[in-house]
Amino acid sequence: MSEDQAFPRQQQDAPGTTDAMYPQPRDSMADYRGRGLLTGRKALITGGDSGIGRATAIGFAKEGADVAVAYLDEHEDARHTAEAVEAAGRRCVLIPGDLGQSKPCQTAVEQTVAELGGLDLLVNNVATQRPVSDLTEISDEEWASTFEVNVHSYFRVTKAALPHLSEGSCVINTASVNALRGNASLPAYAATKGAIVTFTYSLAQALAERGIRVNAVAPGPVWTPLIPSTLEPEKVEQFGRRVPLGRAAQPDELAPSYIFLASNELSSYYTGEVLSALGGEIASG
Repeated sequence: MSEDQAFPRQQQDAPGTTDAMYPQPRDSMADYRGRGLLTGRKALITGGDSGIGRATAIGFAKEGADVAVAYLDEHEDARHTAEAVEAAGRRCVLIPGDLGQSKPCQTAVEQTVAELGGLDLLVNNVATQRPVSDLTEISDEEWASTFEVNVHSYFRVTKAALPHLSEGSCVINTASVNALRGNASLPAYAATKGAIVTFTYSLAQALAERGIRVNAVAPGPVWTPLIPSTLEPEKVEQFGRRVPLGRAAQPDELAPSYIFLASNELSSYYTGEVLSALGGEIASG
């Protein structure tokens, strides 16, 4: 199936796995050639087992960084990511745990520092969503749990990481096109992504004097396990078709944005910025 065709109808239980997807996403950075942009760096990527997180972990490794991957319980996906990072000649630490809880956020940072010997690149990427047809379908508990994973983990992991970050370190947050224009069927998710954008702006200002850059990437539709595990099959079939490019992005197409923002050689004057990879859609933000 070519990239400009609709996806077959499919559905998985959340949080979803890569192997069950058809077609398989391009998330291995197979054609990417690093040039040492992140040599010696040590990165923690939440939600790094699959999708954008996996592609970014592999891309970072190809640029010379060791990587820790924090994830929920998708162990097979995580092992696949680790094997790809190690094939690039770098170390990979796998850290399972529910980042919707406070203690695993602290543990993820502590284990990264202990096993990699430090931390200077943080990618907050973990996310959850559930489409609804009406706001009244969302319980107080679901609203709160969406914020626990999508926003509070970013705060908690970043707070735990700050004592280890120094001048030249970078924080990169994953936002979304939904932060820029909302989404009628994803009000909780869109609200969390809006919060992430504002958190990025605020933290960038707060950490500028320390020489720590903070930026975000706001993707449009991307073919990851989140899609077949949260959308109805008929919506999966049309996923990404409405953007001007007529298709969803592949994770490999997003990872270079994270590499760019992580590299002081390429983006030393970028902080408080949101890179929007929207497939031609125009959105303010």
